[in-house]
Amino acid sequence: MIPLAIDPSRLHIGLAARGASGQRRLALLRAGGAQRLDVFSDDLEIARAEPEAAARLPGPDDFAALHVLWVAGLPAEQATALAQSARLQRVLVNVEDQPALCDFHNAAELRRGDLLITVSTGGRNPGLAAAVRKALERQFGPEWIERMRQAAGRRSAWRSAGHDMPTVGALTENLAQQEGWLP
Repeated sequence: MIPLAIDPSRLHIGLAARGASGQRRLALLRAGGAQRLDVFSDDLEIARAEPEAAARLPGPDDFAALHVLWVAGLPAEQATALAQSARLQRVLVNVEDQPALCDFHNAAELRRGDLLITVSTGGRNPGLAAAVRKALERQFGPEWIERMRQAAGRRSAWRSAGHDMPTVGALTENLAQQEGWLP
């Protein structure tokens, strides 16, 4: 696995979803900042959460506009067909809980403002990744939102002052230690 953090403002994202899995994925995509998000769902709960949702599954014309597609809560036969069709259009695909159909896997994520901590098992054990994420939640509480803002402000000032990346890294580590943020 190669870990990536993608900038959703630069990508056109699709979600084909039903049920609780689809609702959860929609919430995660929105929390991650997905702005250009096309939702395809005939699920009434998802339609309430996303009034712009198309009440159908995506088709070839839809795939042509997408960069990434998440599939959640659909039967295996539908999910497989969507994944194959999307790939023909060079769209990266993730089908929840179907590693063989995935071009990438979702990491368990913990968000504290702009701080994003992820845990991945390469799709082999999402439950374990979630358990590790829960343990990290206790170590990285809501106070990290402000800590992240403070560190980002300092970083910006250090870069403006002309410090190179290794120096900025050392200054950031020193800040975290002086403030007692890390053990």
